This record gives sequence, structure tokens and C-alpha cells, in this order.
Amino acid sequence: MELTQATVNDLLARLGPGDGHMYLPDDLDPQVLTDLLDGRYGAPRTLVLDGFTDPAVDESGGAALLAPFEGRAVKIRAWAYGDQWVGTGTARDAGGVERPVLVVAHREVPEPLAVAPDEDVDWMERLKGITGWTQHARRPDMDWTEVESRLGTALPSDYKCMVETFGEGAFDGYLDLNQEPWPGLREDGLLSWAGTEHEDLYCWRADGDDPDRWPVVVLSFDGEYVPFDCRAAEFVCRILIDPHHRFTMARYFDTHWFMNYREGD
Repeated sequence: MELTQATVNDLLARLGPGDGHMYLPDDLDPQVLTDLLDGRYGAPRTLVLDGFTDPAVDESGGAALLAPFEGRAVKIRAWAYGDQWVGTGTARDAGGVERPVLVVAHREVPEPLAVAPDEDVDWMERLKGITGWTQHARRPDMDWTEVESRLGTALPSDYKCMVETFGEGAFDGYLDLNQEPWPGLREDGLLSWAGTEHEDLYCWRADGDDPDRWPVVVLSFDGEYVPFDCRAAEFVCRILIDPHHRFTMARYFDTHWFMNYREGD
């Protein structure tokens, strides 16, 4: 069976939008299918390896993908994509033969809570809730001392927490999180911490000695300078869920996720 992205589309369409699974032809290379899904959804999470299920896997981490195989899964990799889990690998069929599989399951994503004007919000926790993030920190050992020394400035704590938590990748596969800011974009003290495939740049105006008070500025693809009175994590939360935000992503996605570009250890 020759695999292409079009073939993958056809297979996923056969499974439908709900829960479903299928055993694939024996001549299909499971790694090729994994690579195609990796290119589409980002780095996967390993749920089962050599027949052993990761003990940390629960309903918020894709456990529903394993239910159809009733303990017969041999190797399953999983991706979170909107309101769906997608998994592939191998599992034993009813006769005990190990075969390639493709499986999908519904994914519950916590609804964001409304924010009262005087509420003290932990925007990083809100961001993890919005994206359904349950994985371990991807880059907990970032050497911020070296980065800040090279840049010549301290950096906002919520941004550093985003990088440590999510690592290299993009929110909704669209908003790329810079692993360190890009300096020198303009002469007005802007540092870019993220960008989109539409070439909008999300920056800080580095005013003052306290980086946790730096406001966000958007340099749009057409050169417009748009300031926002908030920090980076709050800005990401709001563009993900507020359909009225100037740079909203809520019009394109009903649920949200973070696409990893590299698989964690």
C-alpha cells in the first residue's frame, strides 16, 4: 500500500469524526505513516512501546486511543489535533498477529473560564488549560542566563515559562513560539517572541527595567504597529479564544492545541 498525504486523508475520512480504528494492510510500513502524521501534526507522544503502556497516560493524554485494542497494542504514537486524538503504530489482532493500525478518538479540551476585571489570573495555567496540555515540560533546562547575557537584557518570566513548558512548536500549528527572542528588528526597542505563517510578528516594546511589565506589540505583515496592554501569555490566551480580538485565531479553530516540532524524551 503506497502512502501519501492524500492516502492519509482517505483513511481518516473512512474513520470519521468520532471514535474509530482500523487494521491496515500488512505490507504498510508503520513508520512511513508515523512520518506523514508527524509532518502534519507535529511530534507525537508515545503511548505504548514494546507492548508497555506509559503509566502516565490518562483520558487527557490520549488513553481513548488504546481502548479498541484491549491490551493488545504493541506500539502507539499519538497526536492532539483540535478536538480529536489521532494514533498509529501496531497492535495484535484477534488472532494474535501484529499489524499496522490507525485509530482516532474524541478529545475533550477544557473550556476556558471567563475572566473578571479584577481577577488575578495565572495566564500560563490558563494557556495549558486552553490547549489541553498535559505533557511534561519540554525545555526545563533552558540556560536563560546565557540567553539574557547575549541579548543584554532580562526577559519576561511568562515567556520563559512558555518556552520551558511547550518547547519548539506552534499554537494551533500556526503561531510559532520563538525559542529565544529576535532582537534588532527596528530601532524602537522591539524584541520578537513569536510569529505567524501570515508573517505577523509578536513583539515586546522593551521599555523600562522590569521585563514583566513590557507590553506586547504586533508588527503586522503589512507594516502596521499595534500595541496591546498585556503580557505574552495573556496575549496568546486571548487570541486563541476571543473571536473579537484583532488577531484572533478563534475564527479558525474551535479547540486549541500546541504542535511540537520535536518529540520529547
